[in-house]
Amino acid sequence: MDFQLSEEQTLLADSVENWLRKEYDFERWRKLVKTDLGYRAENWAFMAELGWLAVALPEDFGGLGGGAVETMLIGERFGKHMVAEPFFSTVILGAGLIGAAGSDAQKNDWLPAIAEGKTKWAFAHAEHGSRFVLNEVKTNAEKSGSDWVLSGRKIVVWDAPSADHLIVLARSAGAAADKAGLGLFVVDAKDRGVSRQDYRTVDNRRAADITFDKAAAVALGDPAGGLVPAEAAIDRAMAYLAAEAVGAMQALHDTTLAYVKTRKQFGRAIGDFQVIQHRLVDMMMQVEASRSLAMLASLKADAEPAERAKAAAAAKVQIGKSGKFVGQQAIQLHGGMGMTDELDVGHYMKRLMMIDTCFGNAEYHQRRFAALSNAA
Repeated sequence: MDFQLSEEQTLLADSVENWLRKEYDFERWRKLVKTDLGYRAENWAFMAELGWLAVALPEDFGGLGGGAVETMLIGERFGKHMVAEPFFSTVILGAGLIGAAGSDAQKNDWLPAIAEGKTKWAFAHAEHGSRFVLNEVKTNAEKSGSDWVLSGRKIVVWDAPSADHLIVLARSAGAAADKAGLGLFVVDAKDRGVSRQDYRTVDNRRAADITFDKAAAVALGDPAGGLVPAEAAIDRAMAYLAAEAVGAMQALHDTTLAYVKTRKQFGRAIGDFQVIQHRLVDMMMQVEASRSLAMLASLKADAEPAERAKAAAAAKVQIGKSGKFVGQQAIQLHGGMGMTDELDVGHYMKRLMMIDTCFGNAEYHQRRFAALSNAA
């Protein structure tokens, strides 16, 4: 397939890369992820000013009318520079879920604020024992007048410590594992019925486990029909994550290639040895295979559900396996220093590990892809 970027897409990719290269080097990254916030509020405001937060949102609701290809371009460059700002949680998941499930009134209320960088969102879906299965939900939603109240516990809610609003997958009807009876509900993160246990993840991002005790909530669309739009938004989110993983793998390859050209052993640069060259080629092949499937997942983001899901699952399998291979090779070729905090190699590996587990690891999506193929 011949895939060519438009002039506008090329300009977007170049502008993101140019700014990150100047303003988001590794030493600055190390400092900002150690702060209480975990990122710079000034960076978030700048992203909004340049329209990066609005690029994939509909024009009718304050966006620029782009799509999954535009967020793929941003994601690859964010992955290359390990961008810590909550773009994934707010723009990809938050705005994605609102767009997939919300009414026009809800979109009009919330999407323009996201585009302008005025509000941040987080998605609370995982529970103890759910093991990547989206419909394994015990958090309960009960009707309270015209609105709802939520009770239950969610784990590993990415970027929750800085979120203004939470989108919660909760059960309004049915048993714990039923696919019917699930809804998406919006909760004010500062509601008195919300309590958080914040922590830092292995890749230096922020997350929280959240307990809801009769927290006031508003149904995002159908309170019993939230699973289908959630699956659609998550498949698109996995396409974005695949692009971010490609960026991280590309950075690992480039860093390792530069290192083996300067590291000497037996009086020669180790990059002169054929066995090292073969390993670098193997790394690059994994990067390109991942890039192809990340691109396919983005192109299929708006396809019919089965086709979209298969593309997302295939990309998740590829980046899970390739990320592990590329990260391990980079660390081994750097030797012991590859594991140190002072070098970026280990940090990229940790990020790739977290991307692999997000919404299901490679093994989970291999089974999912097989099931979708057999059902076709």
